[in-house]
Order: sequence, then C-alpha cells, then structure tokens
Amino acid sequence: MGTLSYVATMSLDGCITDADGDFGWTAPSPEMFDVHVERMREVSTEVLGRKTYDLIRYWTHLPADQPAAHREFARLWRGLDKVVASSTMAADDLADPVDRLVADLTVADVREIVAEATGVVEIFGPTTAAAAMRADLVDRYRFFVVPVILGGRPAIPADVHVDLELVHHEVFADGVVHVEYERRRSGSGDQGVSIDIA
Repeated sequence: MGTLSYVATMSLDGCITDADGDFGWTAPSPEMFDVHVERMREVSTEVLGRKTYDLIRYWTHLPADQPAAHREFARLWRGLDKVVASSTMAADDLADPVDRLVADLTVADVREIVAEATGVVEIFGPTTAAAAMRADLVDRYRFFVVPVILGGRPAIPADVHVDLELVHHEVFADGVVHVEYERRRSGSGDQGVSIDIA
C-alpha cells in the first residue's frame, strides 16, 4: 500500500497560477530541480488532471541533448504508473499507452490507486486533488513556495480543512521555500478542519 502526497509549486499567497492562468514563474532553479529528481525516486504513481498531464508529457519524449538531471528525471518519470483524470480526453490522447485514463476520479478511485501502489502516490492540481483533500486522504502536503504574490488560482480549495504538522523545510538560494506537512489524524477522515500551513 502506498501513501498519498499532494504536491504544488505555489506563490507566497498560495496560488498555482497568476490571475491570467500563467505559471511560468514556477520554473525551478537547477538546485531545486535536483530536489525534484530525488523526490521522484520515492514515487510509484502520479495522478494528474488533463492540463498537468499535457504539460508533463514533455518528459515522456525528452530530447537526448538535455542536461543530465533532466534526463534522469525523464527516466524516472517514464517508469511511473500514471493515472489521468479527464472527461474530455480519449485513450488515443495518452502519451504512453500504459497510462490509465479515468473520466471521473472519485474518492473510491483514489483509495484504490493508493492501496495498489508500491510507493508514494502524488496527486496534482487543486481540482484533481480536491475530493481526496476533502475526504482527508492526503497523507502529506508538499509545497514549493515561490517568493511572489499573485492573487491567482488557489492551490487549495477554500472548503478544504486539514490539521497539519511540519516535518521538513528548506530554503533555496533564490528564496524558494520547500515545506512538507503531514496530516494529524483526529476523526473519521471524511470531515475537514481548517488547513494550517503556518
């Protein structure tokens, strides 16, 4: 059985895009990219929405002339089980035929994916992850906080409430802060309490 981790690169005010939907400001420095490579070594499964999947498909066919860290990330990425949550995609749209397409990702689906996983299951995007967060299924919240204030799309839906405990933090030379929180168990698991990332 795996564990479920919600991962997001976000602004200081908790947004994953600016007001126009741009996320170009999230590009990692080489130092931070190395952390992402190490992160991928723990992961067995990725759960993604259509937009994130379209963005990440780049790593499925990475050009050979890229830096070593990028080639290693791509190698690790290609070895993962990937579940794409989309009602608008067809199987032919998948970057790899072994990837799995789920039209309507439910809490039961997430429970099954985690139960079948052999390592960390990462889930991306506030829409894709919302039901799992509301049901208190996420074991770990992992954030890369970029020192910008955007007033854009929130990384966490407003009605998600989780009590968290800080388990890791580090600061990069460019001011990005990497923080990880684990949930505190305090009830049935299907009710939420307010998220506390302070």
